[in-house]
Amino acid sequence: MTIHAHALLFDNDGTLVSSLDSVERCWTRWAREYGITAEEFGRVELHGRPAAEIVADLLPAHVVPEAVARVEQLEVEDVPDGGVQLLPGTREFLDSLPADRWAVVTSATRRLAEARLDAVGILPKTLVAADDITRGKPDPEPYLLAARQLGVDPARCVVFEDAPAGLQAGRAAGMTTVALATTHRAEELDADLVVQDLSALSALVTAEGVEISVRS
Repeated sequence: MTIHAHALLFDNDGTLVSSLDSVERCWTRWAREYGITAEEFGRVELHGRPAAEIVADLLPAHVVPEAVARVEQLEVEDVPDGGVQLLPGTREFLDSLPADRWAVVTSATRRLAEARLDAVGILPKTLVAADDITRGKPDPEPYLLAARQLGVDPARCVVFEDAPAGLQAGRAAGMTTVALATTHRAEELDADLVVQDLSALSALVTAEGVEISVRS
């Protein structure tokens, strides 16, 4: 299977890097500080959503700004302590792409996203973060904004995601979707193509765009 695209849009956490251990440490500590029970936490969809939306599901509105700032602080401070690692295939795949043909589209805040990306040496020319949008994934707004910033028709973009919410956002934006089974089982992921991680793919840059193929 070969997918043709003009631009490639990547989620970050769970797609390019793994930060699951950091997320678990920080959000567990945060929940304890704010008196959130495990039962309350378990009722909220966490992965692939902006922290502000998660916090708003758990706490009264007047507490949300302070609580969001606190969890961001915890996660940023956790980065130097091994809070992020590159996932297989990330470096090779991104190195094969021109800087103006791809973007990172993350539900993290810009401060946290830049800290995690910088820690593993990924420097995207285009980054869309939670600060840049009003509606997070599964709404298509983040991916549509990235396409606009790259100057590419959404229909010619490919979204790479590990979370159902992100894949839903990509589909709603009218984009081709590639799911990576890094944080969810393959059968839980609804996408045009499902692979284990980026090491399963190769990219060939042509005059018309980028051809993405599954490695044989």
